[in-house]
Amino acid sequence: MTDATPPVLEIRDLHKSYGALEVLKGVSLAAHRGDVVSLIGSSGSGKSTLLRCANLLEDSQQGEVLFEGEPVTWRGIGPNRQPADRRQVIRIRTNLSMVFQQFNLWAHMTILQNVMEAPVSVLGEDRAEVETRARALLDKVGIGDKADAWPAQLSGGQQQRAAIARALAMQPRALLFDEPTSALDPELEQEVVRVIKALAEEGRTMIIVTHDMRLAADVSDHVIFLHQGLIEEEGPPDELFGAPRSERLKQFLSATVAA
Repeated sequence: MTDATPPVLEIRDLHKSYGALEVLKGVSLAAHRGDVVSLIGSSGSGKSTLLRCANLLEDSQQGEVLFEGEPVTWRGIGPNRQPADRRQVIRIRTNLSMVFQQFNLWAHMTILQNVMEAPVSVLGEDRAEVETRARALLDKVGIGDKADAWPAQLSGGQQQRAAIARALAMQPRALLFDEPTSALDPELEQEVVRVIKALAEEGRTMIIVTHDMRLAADVSDHVIFLHQGLIEEEGPPDELFGAPRSERLKQFLSATVAA
């Protein structure tokens, strides 16, 4: 990678509203290859909305989304704006694998089938090759012995690790995590945190929306604190957590520690 290499994902001056409610008021970020960027902030600050707009699951009204330097093409303006090229959307989404808070595993498929489904059905890859990769990924996240189990037979932590394996099976350029541990109790949460830390150590490009300040501090190259739809403060984790400048960030971190 050279200085001229564009970010894997870049957002420029993004605005998003739901009717009269303005959720994002002009947010910019960039994640280069190998970067781990964490988004923190209180509920309603716009973190998850930003992630969903980045993955084109939500349409923004203003601003740019660029994947490896390629801007998303739009048609319409304001509330009527939407991506103009469906093929481009599919290509970008397949390279920005999302891991959701609630796992979203298909209940009628085994864990192995869940991990294999998208590479086979969406990418058209060879089923035998995908199965080999899927089994290796399940081993990687520590649930290789659950390949033939159904989602309902797994704990929340195991289901989330299966969801991470499913995301990795697409061989994406970046992983997007939307509060990956918030639905788990503390013991199961640590199972997932260990996997995310291991992925960070591998140099995976990741954007993580999280309420876990320790996770953000441990794995991030860059942390962004969102407040009321704007970036209140951002920087390396040691600066943001060790010497916050914004009074609002100081209050947020104090409340987090107290909780």
